[in-house]
Amino acid sequence: MGRQKFPALFTITLLFFSLILQCPAFASQTEGEQLKLYAKAAVLMDGDSGRVLYEKNGSEELPMASTTKIMTCILALESGHQKDVVTVSKKASAMPKVRLGMVENEQFLLEDLLYSLMLESHNDSAAAIAEQIGGSVEAFADMMNQKARDIGCYHTFFVTPNGLDASITDSKGTIHAHHTTAEDLARIMRYCIMDSPKSEEFLRITRTDHYSFSNQKGTRSFSCRNHNSFLTMMEGALSGKTGFTAKAGYCYVGALQRDERIFIVALLACGWPNHKTYKWSDTRLLMNYGLDHYNYKNVFEKIALQPVPVEKGVPEEDGTAPVVPLKADYGGEEGEIALLLRENEQVQIETDIPDALNAPVKKNTAVGKVRYLLDGKVMREFPIVTASEKEELDMRWSLEQILKQFCA
Repeated sequence: MGRQKFPALFTITLLFFSLILQCPAFASQTEGEQLKLYAKAAVLMDGDSGRVLYEKNGSEELPMASTTKIMTCILALESGHQKDVVTVSKKASAMPKVRLGMVENEQFLLEDLLYSLMLESHNDSAAAIAEQIGGSVEAFADMMNQKARDIGCYHTFFVTPNGLDASITDSKGTIHAHHTTAEDLARIMRYCIMDSPKSEEFLRITRTDHYSFSNQKGTRSFSCRNHNSFLTMMEGALSGKTGFTAKAGYCYVGALQRDERIFIVALLACGWPNHKTYKWSDTRLLMNYGLDHYNYKNVFEKIALQPVPVEKGVPEEDGTAPVVPLKADYGGEEGEIALLLRENEQVQIETDIPDALNAPVKKNTAVGKVRYLLDGKVMREFPIVTASEKEELDMRWSLEQILKQFCA
């Protein structure tokens, strides 16, 4: 009897552990295996290089809810002045929840509305900011789309400054919905914290825990609390923005810095009510994946470059054909080119040098490139320059040589 029960018990035990291992909370982070994520689309990005380290449907176009507001914030910081006075329009005051509760013709400082935008995610503040900076919500959306293209986000389209589900129809009858991709969203966050001239201001606002302010008349006071719980979840959390609409589901984009490593996570369609915490589980899983598997490595290698022939150039002193020596110009990175890599990843180095140069050639002229590649993508690129000059073998040079011999 006992022998008959054992196989059944063993089978049940195996089934139990199999189900546990399929749960996202127990996702394997072993190289080559897929992480078990709740999000429909997700990206883990290296904040330094912009390289995608891990992705799940990273290029799928999806709505992004209030994560939209990171673009609204950075555009306002770059195009406006924080002490500008914003007058609230009827349209802005009529925005749906979540909202600050501003009324038509009420006035606020732009700086105060940016805290309202990023800490509490107020939709009316987003509309008022858009009208202040762009003149209208529609014109500001055009600015958002242009900025997206400028920073390399070609699968993103903004209709609103607050991320509410919306679409527009162009003159050809094509419907364009408000959307992005996980990769584009991560790239926008990277711009906000790394490349924008207003990155410090962006980080200061999005890292603030509480903020209080009044309207310009001082008749009403407001208090904002930061709802980005990730800031206290992991050591080194830098910034982030949550979002939710019925169409988009829960969304999140956040950044973390640990030592010199900066990781960015973007999540789209990461559950619907009652699964508000899924985005935090996915964020921690992806951040830990990056921390566990990626470290900076020095990939610098001294490149041996052969002199390049110079056509119509002055011969060498020993009478041999004219050549010019070359060198790679690494700037301040010579001897130390740090890339964020997995343990088994190898960088390929290639050079692009012409077969010959035409005289005259000046010293320190860029004539080629040395590239450091990973999986075919250029990670670093440096110019190859001439290490000396070479005159042209022309009539003037020939006459000068004749005169030197005659006068010797």
